[in-house]
Amino acid sequence: MNVDTGTFQTIHDTYRPKLLRYLRRLVGESEAEDLVQEIFVRIDKALVNFRGESSLSTWIYRIATNAALDRLKSRSARMDAAGNSVDDGECGTEDRDAWTGEKKPSPETALIRKEMNDCIRDIIDELPTSYRSALALSEMEGFTNQEISEILGVSLDTVKIRLHRARARLKQELEKHCRFYRDERNELACDRKIPTLKFIK
Repeated sequence: MNVDTGTFQTIHDTYRPKLLRYLRRLVGESEAEDLVQEIFVRIDKALVNFRGESSLSTWIYRIATNAALDRLKSRSARMDAAGNSVDDGECGTEDRDAWTGEKKPSPETALIRKEMNDCIRDIIDELPTSYRSALALSEMEGFTNQEISEILGVSLDTVKIRLHRARARLKQELEKHCRFYRDERNELACDRKIPTLKFIK
């Protein structure tokens, strides 16, 4: 592939917002910005060797996913060493959609959607990383199962299994923790279910 400065700039401008959105789901708000810079350094160095054996987007997301997994492993090691948890950076994202990371469309629906997004985001964040990454690539980024297989370096059957289990777990947890209804605009909304308290007699 003949690479020039313009090519890298185009890739940067096209993929940076997409990768930020994807990485927020994997490593959290606070680390996504730093990590995306690191990823573009890797892309810049590796771009000259890109031979087009997979699509450019698949290749870029593979680099991003590997970098995110490295960061999560590093975070886990820090947690083990410190004996306590590390801030996942998710606070401060309450004004963003749980799937897209985009700003809410209107202030009128902010309160309703915030509760729904908080429910969904909290449940997604509890999924194992392998499920979360497959779900994010499919639902947020729109990759096919075959592309996800190439990005994650796993078989197509493994991708299908992870997506099936992730969606089943998400549905189960949403039904357990959230009560869904239609608001006055006929838009889907939810409230968290209040746990039943057991009183000791």
